[in-house]
Amino acid sequence: MKDTHSASKEPLSAYEKAAIEGHDPRCTPQYLDGVPPIGSEIVKPVYSDEHNDNWRFLLNRQKSLLQGRAGQAFLDGVRILGLNDKGIPGLADLSVALETATGWKIARIPGLLHEREFFELIAQRIFPSTDYVREKNELDYTPAPDCFHDIFGHMPMLTEPAVADFYHLFGKSALNATGNQRTCLERLHWFTIEFGLIHQVDGLRVFGAGTMSSKNEVVHALSDEVEVIPFSLEKVIEQDYEVWHLQPRLFALDTFDQLVREFRAWAEKEGLLA
Repeated sequence: MKDTHSASKEPLSAYEKAAIEGHDPRCTPQYLDGVPPIGSEIVKPVYSDEHNDNWRFLLNRQKSLLQGRAGQAFLDGVRILGLNDKGIPGLADLSVALETATGWKIARIPGLLHEREFFELIAQRIFPSTDYVREKNELDYTPAPDCFHDIFGHMPMLTEPAVADFYHLFGKSALNATGNQRTCLERLHWFTIEFGLIHQVDGLRVFGAGTMSSKNEVVHALSDEVEVIPFSLEKVIEQDYEVWHLQPRLFALDTFDQLVREFRAWAEKEGLLA
């Protein structure tokens, strides 16, 4: 991959701003050197015992913390993908399961992608994933992407048809977005895909990947320290955020169909969907 920093006048993403301010260089968005391997083309690395132990520790800890907090769609997704503590799963195998569930595939990428390349894949129903796991000294928190966040955090929700459709529409819209539209989409992504909440019959539950893969966020998200606001796309796109702190304000959906419906209406109004 090669380093990039666009000289365009488009607004910077939160991660781009953070990189400029001197945060972890692994969080600087990068461009791919070529087409990434997809599905059966992905060769599974030979993981060390320590790396499989790190996966096992992270998965068991999060599953324990998520009891009574995780949304049913996420729990169903974990089952559909067969995620367990036997070791880090292969991306090719996960791609097969995901394609069967909702028509999505997985591409293997080496790190945090520049948003343009990320959404070019998302627009094709291809989810970009790393295949390396965080080291022992970052088990509690890592600002950089890793396969635990990508696999355990993101992939289960892509087995939910409405979320899978929303993300596909989101990727297509992101490719056409300019100026303030990009900022709106970035905020929407943050407060749904990364830190979304949803009402269920048994109470408020989390479904965002940033929450699911973080021991601190998953406990914090449903605590009294968070202001929970009923989801409204218009309110979400006006809400700024920071990537380096626990989230003080989150939005709760009534249903995932609500997300698809409100997003499609907004994107069509903005001319982002043909």
